[in-house]
Amino acid sequence: MNTTPLQDLKARYNIVGRDEKLDMALDTAIQVARTDLSVLIQGESGVGKEIIPRIIHDNSLRKGKRYIAINCGSIPEGTIDSELFGHEKGSYTGAVGEREGYFGAADGGTLFLDEVGELPMTTQARLLRVLETGEYLRVGSDTPRKTNVRIVAATNVDIPNAIREGRFREDLYYRLCTINIKVPPLRERGMDSVLLFKMFAMNTAAKYHIPEPIRLSPEGEQTVMAYKWPGNVRQLKNVVEQMSILEQGVQITPDVLYRYGIIAGQGESFALSRVGKTGSEGGRHDWENEIKWLANAVLKLRTEVDELKKHLSPEHTKHSPVPLQLEDMNNAIHIIQEQEMEEMPQIPHVYTPISAPHSVSSQPYDEIEEVKEEDNLNLEDMEKRSIIRALQQSHNRRKIAAQMLGISERTLYRKIKDYGIEE
Repeated sequence: MNTTPLQDLKARYNIVGRDEKLDMALDTAIQVARTDLSVLIQGESGVGKEIIPRIIHDNSLRKGKRYIAINCGSIPEGTIDSELFGHEKGSYTGAVGEREGYFGAADGGTLFLDEVGELPMTTQARLLRVLETGEYLRVGSDTPRKTNVRIVAATNVDIPNAIREGRFREDLYYRLCTINIKVPPLRERGMDSVLLFKMFAMNTAAKYHIPEPIRLSPEGEQTVMAYKWPGNVRQLKNVVEQMSILEQGVQITPDVLYRYGIIAGQGESFALSRVGKTGSEGGRHDWENEIKWLANAVLKLRTEVDELKKHLSPEHTKHSPVPLQLEDMNNAIHIIQEQEMEEMPQIPHVYTPISAPHSVSSQPYDEIEEVKEEDNLNLEDMEKRSIIRALQQSHNRRKIAAQMLGISERTLYRKIKDYGIEE
């Protein structure tokens, strides 16, 4: 692998990192750029997948034509066909004129479909036709239109699993995945997390006129490299920006990182990974991720309980009930297993976090005190509380809240509506 072009590429697109897997992804993007093959980019949320299609377009023969990036997860299901393929006047209520659609607008150029795993099945069928024949139909029209567009798609969804669950077309997957580029998560990139930390610290200091950027101590560097970064590069950038403002001029030690939840060996994703409610989307639960989510939800709520206890006097604690009490972890998992046994023939191995978040007691789960049954929260209560908390922390910005929860914006919108959450 020739490092000189890669060095130039990284400098041009402000890419920081020396990891071999990252270099391989960039090298593949350069090699495939001058072809018209479809590309599927896979990687977790926040790893920076969006830079790959830009590199592909800029180094292709189509670089003089339009490049359009679309987040498929943020477009409501009822309008996504119109957005992508256009519509005729009067084709549906509110269609007061014609719309060209992205496939028409990007003719001759490149179309980047981010979160392609969130596309509805009917839209997937339309997309497959474009990939196979180069033809598409506007909504409300029976006249085929031609387009010469290159498709680059990206997803953080486990596509093979989605195919098994009937949520993604297998034939579309093979059409999109002519070339597969995998962007590694930050936890697998070793020293890159420290290099990115330094870059974000310098950028933030320059942006906000901070005299001296924050810097990591040697022990802090080890903590940053050992942390799992569930939000990947996006999470690292947010943390560095927070510390740059609140810890100006301070050397960042493990104790400082601890206050921001950065603990070596920790960082399991607190994501809502439900496939959908029974009867709503017709899919099956991803039980392993469901139990992971429940485990972290219990721990997070337990943290709030511990914080409330600290602020209560001993006398008040003795005679007053503490809100939001939960049974121990094993009982919580047992409840879910019993309630869903008919739909779940075989329960996956129950996930046990390596250790609790930064403010959670480290006592074993089986030593957590038992509480009253009426204080238990079922899974939907937890999910609703997590959504409300994310909306509050993001000041009701749905896109940011969805990223915090690890779900698409469309899924968040549906859950807000289902639970009757007022923003």
